[in-house]
Amino acid sequence: MAERAKSEEELRKLSIEMRYLEQTADALQQRISLVNSALTDISYANMTLDGIEKEKENSQLLVPIGGSSYVKAKIADTNKVIIGLGAGVSVEKTLPEAKVMLKERQDELEKTMNSAQQQFTQVAERINSGRSRLETLLGAREGKP
Repeated sequence: MAERAKSEEELRKLSIEMRYLEQTADALQQRISLVNSALTDISYANMTLDGIEKEKENSQLLVPIGGSSYVKAKIADTNKVIIGLGAGVSVEKTLPEAKVMLKERQDELEKTMNSAQQQFTQVAERINSGRSRLETLLGAREGKP
């Protein structure tokens, strides 16, 4: 009887842990998705800066405004870029300085992505081992009268 109570307690604890791990996995997946989106934005910014670097002043460009729509614009200065620092703050930088800043952000985001992916892998492994243990406990429970 004591063994059955111990088994029931382990089942309860394991079930709670599994719910917690699944919530953690969901949160990590959301974080990975957000970081991936930020990396895509930085990639587009880098490509745009590379393109601007090749243009002359007063060159005409199509600037995306969303919804597959564009406006025509002229580049006033191909060496100055307004770059966001965060919290709604932006500064003017030279094009090479802006590229360095974006590279640093990209490197930091890649580190964050790697860390989140490693954490997700560890959580997924714990979920798999927990599920195996749950199946074992439930099988033993059903096998007993």
